[in-house]
Amino acid sequence: MPPDPVGQDARSRARPPAVASLAAHPQNARVPAALVLALLFLTTPVAAATQQEVEESLTCQCGCGLTVHACNHLQCPSGEPIKKEIGERLARGEDKETIVGAFRARYGEKVLSSPTFSGFNWLAWITPFAAVLAGALGVTVVVRRWTRAPAPAAPPAPSVDAELRARLARELADLEREG
Repeated sequence: MPPDPVGQDARSRARPPAVASLAAHPQNARVPAALVLALLFLTTPVAAATQQEVEESLTCQCGCGLTVHACNHLQCPSGEPIKKEIGERLARGEDKETIVGAFRARYGEKVLSSPTFSGFNWLAWITPFAAVLAGALGVTVVVRRWTRAPAPAAPPAPSVDAELRARLARELADLEREG
């Protein structure tokens, strides 16, 4: 295509000046890409919970104290049926909250592998951090007192009165005469 008399090709002449100046800057090409990525992220459905995620949020009821996923008892009378039920519920399309809620209704809060964030359970979340903080504060105070404490002063010299000095001198003189 031959250049036009002004020195511009037909495509750049057809664009309005504002659009032509926007396309000239490479930074402006990033903006639409970022918008496309943001729209993809926002429109992507939330991934369904995996069986492992649900099993990790429930405690096995056999008394081992482990999560349903981590229970290592062979043919566990509690863990195996729970795993099977979780798999069936996920296959039916139930989400994690619904499944965990059903087990919570059946077994109570003891089935949850971590306490909820409501009511008295806040204490279970706060206490460990408060204990560590209090311990660190206590250690800091003790160390500061040890490092800032002045060196112990030398004990004062006992005061000796003149009468005791005279008696000591007499006894020493008596010892020298005898010896």
